[in-house]
Amino acid sequence: MSLFFSKLLPLFFYPLGATCFCLTIALVLWWIKSRWTPAAIGTALIILFLSGNAWTSNWLAQSLEWQNIPKTELPTADAIVILGGATRSQAYPRPDVDFADSGDRVWYGATLYRAGKAPKIIVSGGRITWKGGGSPESDDMTKLLVGMGVPQQDIIPEANSFNTRDNAVNVRQILLTQNFKTILLVTSAMHMPRSMAIFKHLGINAIAAPTDYRISQLELDQPNRQTEAAILSFIPNEECLSLTTQSIREYIGIVVYKLRGWL
Repeated sequence: MSLFFSKLLPLFFYPLGATCFCLTIALVLWWIKSRWTPAAIGTALIILFLSGNAWTSNWLAQSLEWQNIPKTELPTADAIVILGGATRSQAYPRPDVDFADSGDRVWYGATLYRAGKAPKIIVSGGRITWKGGGSPESDDMTKLLVGMGVPQQDIIPEANSFNTRDNAVNVRQILLTQNFKTILLVTSAMHMPRSMAIFKHLGINAIAAPTDYRISQLELDQPNRQTEAAILSFIPNEECLSLTTQSIREYIGIVVYKLRGWL
């Protein structure tokens, strides 16, 4: 139940949830003929405009993604750790395991392995039954990695993690068992600040290997290229709203994890 509430409560702090809340309040105020109805509607519109434009979403995402950009070539390590959140399980009518939006994690982990950066890959991730169910993410990632040429005997699955804290705790146990000292931590660039903080808090010698960058210099420059681009960047759209929501999710996660003493 605590896992459910950890997923539920933050929804009210995300732009869409906050907008729905304001509009619900506006509906109640309209029903009782309150003069504050326009204020609630205006607040909802402000939330949508601020969170749904490219200027805001790019700034928030960059503030997270650019924290762990490798300054030099990544060194070798004992293992590559790929965190879950990168796959969709095979289910009708899906013919096989699919890459999710963060599927770059699996691809990049395989790339690092083929480059000789580590002899083993640890894939960490379970699957919450009430969030779609399906096979554990570690199984799905293993299948994709094998398809990309990684020998199955070099893949260590960990299927009991349902959040980033679980990832770090369970991976730490594998590292102790295997006597691994150093890892390359592969996850989305936006997720990397929280992930690195958790792993290091547990005494794991992790080296950030971020991927799945949503914001590059191209995205930052786009609103400034022409007047048309600037206008379109100001108008809210679903992609920017999603990017803002993901960024807020990470910041909320950082705050909650600090309050729980996990960072």
